[in-house]
Amino acid sequence: MIHPTAIIDSTARLGANVRVGAYALVEAGAEIGDGCEIQAHAVIGGYVRMGRENLIGNGAIIGGDPQDFSFSSSIKSEVRIGDRNKIREYCTIHRGSKDGGVTSVGDECFLMGGVHLAHDVKIGNHVVIANNSLLAGYVQVEDRVFIGGGCVFHQFVRVGRLSICQGISGYGKDLPPYVIGAEINGIAGLNVIGLRRAGFTGDERKEVKDAFSLLFRSGLNVSQALEEAGKRIWGEKTQPFWDFVASAKKRGLCALLRTNTQENDE
Repeated sequence: MIHPTAIIDSTARLGANVRVGAYALVEAGAEIGDGCEIQAHAVIGGYVRMGRENLIGNGAIIGGDPQDFSFSSSIKSEVRIGDRNKIREYCTIHRGSKDGGVTSVGDECFLMGGVHLAHDVKIGNHVVIANNSLLAGYVQVEDRVFIGGGCVFHQFVRVGRLSICQGISGYGKDLPPYVIGAEINGIAGLNVIGLRRAGFTGDERKEVKDAFSLLFRSGLNVSQALEEAGKRIWGEKTQPFWDFVASAKKRGLCALLRTNTQENDE
């Protein structure tokens, strides 16, 4: 299961049935779970902790030092990867930039070719990131997000669950759950198809649409919309939308694109 040209440090820990391709490198201290495949020319750094049944594509570099001027190679930080992820060719995932810092990928994610995760990025479960997307330090992506090809994210940006980002778009502000991100810091509407696929009922989708309209179409600012929202009791699928909005930091939220005044809700 190990190609004779692969270099695996004697202190690396490999689980059962791990395959390692030609000229791959697994550094001292790395941990790779059962059933993983490390393809040719990939590099797994010594600070990587990887779960089961992951695919690491050709030429990917996992656990490299962060691109941070203040970083010292003596810092002890990690990359943690869950189970059943596909991380394709030439992806780069950097370890945390501070002692104890962690860059993490959850379970069953798909990172397509050339994706870059900078230091301290947090990726949830069932996330898809298409080719050549770039996530700067401390970006957080919640569960079941789809990021189109060539998207870019400023450091500390958050992307809410079940949102979708159109290809070749950029974000320097937080993108709330359930929306379609587009252009530069723009929102094109609700990700209704994604809500249906996630099992939201018609009533649940309607309540999410009501919340979306209150925030973006009522003429209220964010503080006023939050105050109005606080006067209602929202369902368990909608309350996380308001929790996300309330926790937005000084960078703020993406705005509704005014050329997109309506979206389909059914």
